[in-house]
Amino acid sequence: MLGLMAGILFLMAYTPLGYLNIGPLAVTFNVIPVAVCAIVLGPTGGAIAGAVFGLTSFMQAIGIGGVSALGSALFQINPFMTAVQCFGPRILDGICIGFIYRAVHKKANTYVSCAVTGFFSAFLNTLFFMTALIVMFGNTELIRNLMGGHNIIVGCCLMVGVNAISEMVSSTIITAAVGTALSKAHLIPAVQIVKTDTAA
Repeated sequence: MLGLMAGILFLMAYTPLGYLNIGPLAVTFNVIPVAVCAIVLGPTGGAIAGAVFGLTSFMQAIGIGGVSALGSALFQINPFMTAVQCFGPRILDGICIGFIYRAVHKKANTYVSCAVTGFFSAFLNTLFFMTALIVMFGNTELIRNLMGGHNIIVGCCLMVGVNAISEMVSSTIITAAVGTALSKAHLIPAVQIVKTDTAA
């Protein structure tokens, strides 16, 4: 499953399937394979898939297999921080949604659990990415221009805007559908309910 999702991530990264360019940032659907790995393989699988996602993003920042306008600009400013920007948020996203799925799946059915995981995969990816962007590059002329003179909160909302909403909606719907199919194929681990003995 991990190999399959890694292959899909590379396929999506280097074809129009993975990105829809709107404004300075692209709508990415690569959060969906990360969510699927987190669902099936837990936080570890989510982290590895997130690292693969980060690798494809960094490769595009340095012009391998495609070019990310923002990534390329950040790489010119600071290559090391660009690598952290590409990998860090995606790995952290994969870990967090692995735990989110486990927690939600104990209280809800598979469809709802996968939908919630899909939503948070996109939401946290955007949150972590923008946080890292502001922390590491917020004082650069590039980011100040993208902010358009607004404060950080308003500027971030204007930057991600439609992109973030599109990612969250698509990730929620598709992850729920894929997760349900995988559950019917018995590829998702069943919830383990721990019973405690209350007898004296």
